[in-house]
Amino acid sequence: MTVKILQLLGFMIGGVVISFVCNILLLRFSRSLGIRNKNDITVRWSSESKPSLGGVSLFVVFIFAGIAYSIVFDEVNIFQNARYVGLFLAASLAFAMGLADDAYDTKPLMKLTVQILCGVIFLVTGSGIELFDNTYIDGVLTIVWVILIMNSLNMLDNMDGITGTTSFFILSACLLSSWLIFDFNTNIWSLLLISMLGALLGFLSMNVHPSKLFMGDAGSQFVGLFVAYFSMEFLLNSGTLLEQHSWLGICVAAVAFTPALVDTLTVVINRLKRGQSPMVGGKDHTTHHLVYSGMKDLKVWIVFVVIGLFATLFSVAMVNLIKLNTIVPVLFFLAYIVFVFILLYRNTIKYPAPPKK
Repeated sequence: MTVKILQLLGFMIGGVVISFVCNILLLRFSRSLGIRNKNDITVRWSSESKPSLGGVSLFVVFIFAGIAYSIVFDEVNIFQNARYVGLFLAASLAFAMGLADDAYDTKPLMKLTVQILCGVIFLVTGSGIELFDNTYIDGVLTIVWVILIMNSLNMLDNMDGITGTTSFFILSACLLSSWLIFDFNTNIWSLLLISMLGALLGFLSMNVHPSKLFMGDAGSQFVGLFVAYFSMEFLLNSGTLLEQHSWLGICVAAVAFTPALVDTLTVVINRLKRGQSPMVGGKDHTTHHLVYSGMKDLKVWIVFVVIGLFATLFSVAMVNLIKLNTIVPVLFFLAYIVFVFILLYRNTIKYPAPPKK
């Protein structure tokens, strides 16, 4: 047990250090690299142009975590693990597409094509949603899930620290749930998760308001893919893995994703009411409306920290209840989503965006 804890701490500290050092280096040699649309403040909340290079450090930690695992557990060839290969290929593809978008502002159709391809890679390499006893339905749901999460976290990347914090808490829920389902372990998945948690902490040290750099699409697409994979494996599939009703996993995932789910729903509803496309960027997210209500950016981040923390605690508690075969109380945790949605949605109505000058 002591050895496992030391291994986990080592990977997490390594993630923090590599991420922090990588971001320091990027900031030192980059004064303009990664800054796109310098004069476009329509979508970006901050009016100050900053490097959108934070995603590079996250991907570097992902690569180093795989290498470190191979060194520490030298008897294991991770590239003989088809599921890891699938995650590696899909993550690399998502990162490359995001990097291209940061540099060239790629077309939405290209993004969608890459996201679909990432979902297909998961399926081909043996990963995917297991909610129904139907390969085709589960396959379609897997691809849709990847698209939804990658776009949802990308939409949430609209203010300092929000997407990084939300991703941190969702991945924390994934890690804790995996330990509940498979017992405390130090397999490749646990060490990848804990390394990424460290990487996100290192990134957030420079991304929480006032930020020094942004995550960029390279970061939001990579993290979105990473979150989609592990939430699919350890949250959505939790009911099936624990040999209970598969729909319980949907409840667990919904609660864990409360910040992203509520924000996405609120934006979609309000934009459809105004006759606008939900896919077009704008300053009408729940985070923005909290600022319109009088909060400072840092306080908005704290609000999302609290929402994300409770979402993680509740979702892990749900997995534990499912493991104990105590199903009915699981449903009561869904009230948390409703509570947060009503709270934030009413705020968007009460404090609309100020008129354009």
